[in-house]
Amino acid sequence: MKKLIVLACTLSLLTACGDNIEKKAGEKLAAARAAFERNDYNEAKLQIDSIKILYPKAFDTRKEGIKLMQQVELKEQQESLIYLDSMLQVKQQEFEAIKNKYTFEKNEEYQKIGNYFWPTQTVEKNLHRSFRFQVNEQGVMTLTSIYCGPSNIHHVAVKVIAPDGSFAETPASNDSYETTDLGEKIEKADYKMGEDGNVLSFLYMNRDKKNIRIEYIGERKFTTTMTPSDREALVGTYELSKLLSAIRQIQQEKEEANLKIEFVKRKMEQKAKEEAAEK
Repeated sequence: MKKLIVLACTLSLLTACGDNIEKKAGEKLAAARAAFERNDYNEAKLQIDSIKILYPKAFDTRKEGIKLMQQVELKEQQESLIYLDSMLQVKQQEFEAIKNKYTFEKNEEYQKIGNYFWPTQTVEKNLHRSFRFQVNEQGVMTLTSIYCGPSNIHHVAVKVIAPDGSFAETPASNDSYETTDLGEKIEKADYKMGEDGNVLSFLYMNRDKKNIRIEYIGERKFTTTMTPSDREALVGTYELSKLLSAIRQIQQEKEEANLKIEFVKRKMEQKAKEEAAEK
């Protein structure tokens, strides 16, 4: 008889504990729903996550929490997509307003991505300048150091020095070449932004300073001064690079948001099918 009484008390206690757990978990779920309604998605996700952590045995409430989490994720990505669309429109309008300042070059036969140049730096105007700047359609900027002289110096890197003595230096180029034209030695070396030893950013930060010295580093050292036209070209292509990079970044984020939306919708459809099968 005593054993039966103890068993009955134990079952009653467990039932009461179970009801209390579901009640507390339900309060968290209600808080999550309230946060969702006021578009506070981070708070909603925190409340849903806390149910799993604090009340792992509140199975019914956790199921409801999973469904709510899917709604939160879907709404979050949909709103992100609206914002990204508006930002992309703004950036594209900015690009349309300035793109005619640049010369666009693309050989359809072998180039998938074209390049923009400052008008004074098109291919036919390369000789006897220190630098050439270009930016491709995805916003990747490239610096080309150019040397022309009676004999080779075999340069593979450059150092730029501001009037105050501060400087930046490229690493050795992975893309350099030499040729001869009517007895004149011509050398070129390319450095992409991010692989340029911060030279492009350094030049942009010092864009208003005159007398930027350039040292070509190779078997022999050669020093010259950056011309005003090259400084102007640097500023124009650098700013275009930032704009096109921003457009590319927004496009990638849109692609990611659309993929997440498709993923969440598939999960919601699968969940709905599972619940229908259970019924």
